[in-house]
Amino acid sequence: MSRSHPTAPSTERAAWLAWSRVPDVGPVLLQRLQRAFGSLAAAWQAAPGDLTPIEGIGPQRLAKILAGRSAIDPEQLLADWTQKNPQFWTPADPDYPQLLRELPDFPALLYYRGQPHPAELQGTQPLVAIVGTRQPSDYGQRWTNRLTTCLTKAGFGIVSGLAEGVDAESHRACLAAGGRTIAVLGTGVDRVYPTGNRDLYGRIVGAFDYPGSGFALSEYPSGTGPDRAHFPRRNRIVAGLARATIVIEGGERSGALITANQAADYGRDVYVLPGSLDMPLSAGCLKLINSGAQVILSENHLLDCLGALPQLDRAESATVIETARSPVPGPAASGPTPTAKPAVAPTPPPPNLAPAPAAVLRAIDPTPTALDAIVAASGLSPGNVMAALTELELLGLVENLPGMRYRRA
Repeated sequence: MSRSHPTAPSTERAAWLAWSRVPDVGPVLLQRLQRAFGSLAAAWQAAPGDLTPIEGIGPQRLAKILAGRSAIDPEQLLADWTQKNPQFWTPADPDYPQLLRELPDFPALLYYRGQPHPAELQGTQPLVAIVGTRQPSDYGQRWTNRLTTCLTKAGFGIVSGLAEGVDAESHRACLAAGGRTIAVLGTGVDRVYPTGNRDLYGRIVGAFDYPGSGFALSEYPSGTGPDRAHFPRRNRIVAGLARATIVIEGGERSGALITANQAADYGRDVYVLPGSLDMPLSAGCLKLINSGAQVILSENHLLDCLGALPQLDRAESATVIETARSPVPGPAASGPTPTAKPAVAPTPPPPNLAPAPAAVLRAIDPTPTALDAIVAASGLSPGNVMAALTELELLGLVENLPGMRYRRA
């Protein structure tokens, strides 16, 4: 039964759920409503005349909003929804992943299954996405395993999409190395697709008698089956959860390129495994390189670019560059096993430096140091730090690395 006045949601969580069920209202419009009214609960109660000035709300969409509001009781909807979907977050919940909040089109609802760790949700645990073709070559499989193993042992969590091929290989390699992995699905979290990855899914979320080491995530509710339109949409979540995205192999129209382009749009780093001009599976990666993606030259090179953990000593690793011939099949090799080393005391700055550059130089470790860490350690403003870093680079005292990181030259 419809009502002339919308029922007021008592919580912002109920308001996010209610708005998500209104037809033709997407995540971008929801953010505009939240900014305009201070909360979606207030927007739910807003008069029609107060809604029309919002960008994206024309007469037809306004009619859908008014019809949806009159038909939905937010609190009753929340109670009913929770019965079928007991584990989900809205942006009003503190556990909603922080890195996804930065996206211009973050999901209004996120369903999960497994054991999320607070550090993964707060963005303090570094996560890297690994994506690629569903039919990788032996070369692609081998380097998916090597890079995933290396990153896992260096302390990174792995994000991928549970698809066949590169996705599944990255999840397996992460688990084999003792790490945690996040599977972003294009179905409900109660559905396993493809079905051949049932055991892998169980090992991630802790189902089918497996202990679990990670969790599954989806913006689609329980019972949602596979749909071709869902998978490109889920790719933005893969890219948004991670600080960097690695593309292993993919053709010119590969879905992995969608993920990479979205990562670049979000201001995240994109890394590419180089391949042969003779291989169609390399076409997408070469296209990304031509557009400015960073080439992975070796395991050590990738860790340096990502700013690997300072206490890890990375042994020499084989380079990735191979000949232009088709890759030669071979057994997968594990990545280097980092070993702990004692902390190295920073070298005192040259005596002729001004106070600001000297303070910045003292704040930079011999290993890659993030810009925000330099600002915090130096006690200077970001603008003064950037000016000092420019001077130190010109003097040859520091190196500028990808990802806004610096190290002593």
